[in-house]
Amino acid sequence: MRRFAPKVLFPAIFLLACALQAQTFRGGIEGTVTDSTGAAVAGAQVTVSNPATGLTRPATTGDQGYYFFNELPLGDYSVTASKAGFRTQTATGVTVTVAAPVHVDLKLTPGQVTEKVEVTAEIPLVETTNNNQGGVIEARQAEELPVNGRDFSKLLIMVAGATGDPSGETDSPGSFGLFSANGNRGRANNYLLDGTDMNDGYRNDPAINEAGVFGTPATILPIDALAEIPVISGGEAEYGRNSGAIVNIVTKSGTNDFHGSLFEFLRNQNLDARNFFNAEGTPKNSFNNNQFGGSLGGPIFKDKTFFFASYEGQREHGSTPLSITVPTTGDITAFTGSGGVVNPVIANLLTRNPWGVTL
Repeated sequence: MRRFAPKVLFPAIFLLACALQAQTFRGGIEGTVTDSTGAAVAGAQVTVSNPATGLTRPATTGDQGYYFFNELPLGDYSVTASKAGFRTQTATGVTVTVAAPVHVDLKLTPGQVTEKVEVTAEIPLVETTNNNQGGVIEARQAEELPVNGRDFSKLLIMVAGATGDPSGETDSPGSFGLFSANGNRGRANNYLLDGTDMNDGYRNDPAINEAGVFGTPATILPIDALAEIPVISGGEAEYGRNSGAIVNIVTKSGTNDFHGSLFEFLRNQNLDARNFFNAEGTPKNSFNNNQFGGSLGGPIFKDKTFFFASYEGQREHGSTPLSITVPTTGDITAFTGSGGVVNPVIANLLTRNPWGVTL
């Protein structure tokens, strides 16, 4: 009996692999381990650990003393290097972001392995490992800076090379604030959510914080659910798709400790001033807006499984003043009274007006 399944299955698997995208929402740590003379230390044991989640990864330096950890969840790490004949050195306060691998060099000094040297990692003032432009909007900035409507997209113009797009309706309800990066059009940006494509396929608008257009479901992201927003306004070709900025939104995850938040924003007619058409002495137009929500994250199984959930809602009720002009009977009589100048072409039609006035 002849078998055809393997011949069909192999091309299918090959084509499926080609369709995968190599975007990521994680970071990395790299560096070199040297001795006090600056010579590379090969075979040193390097370990990274995240105390918030209990994550630990080991590695061994190569001949050039180089080590690299990739696909690390975002957070604060410590990096420890050790080898027989040297003191153990630990670098703390290493913050991993999506933008680029963090470079941490460790220098071992002669001594016993049980002797420990601890240093605090410093963020370099100038990035020398790549030529990317842009920046990272951190969760603290998104939570503490005043943002109209709690729409984090208004913060994207804070990064280098970004400016508001004149063609984008950045203040319309439910619309994502378009911005221009390095002179590109507002619709030339590439939006990712945890590494997943979030671009509207029809207009190439972001499919985030939208009300659902052209078959794209609505995706409203509360500020409390954001870990960070790396924005690359002048990136390399690895992301593809568009020539503008790369906005890779990263959501939060739980840790070994329970953390949460609650918020409520209230606006009503008692707190608002009268508008132009609401005369003094008349009741204020009714208005009530409540924007509320919260978040909660923590462990399911310590050091192994975590959860994070966030909710945001908005309820608005109110009335809008409308000014119209209604002609009185006297106005109508004066307009159609005898002696008025009437176009003879339409005089016959005017005699049939609904008020029964004879011209």
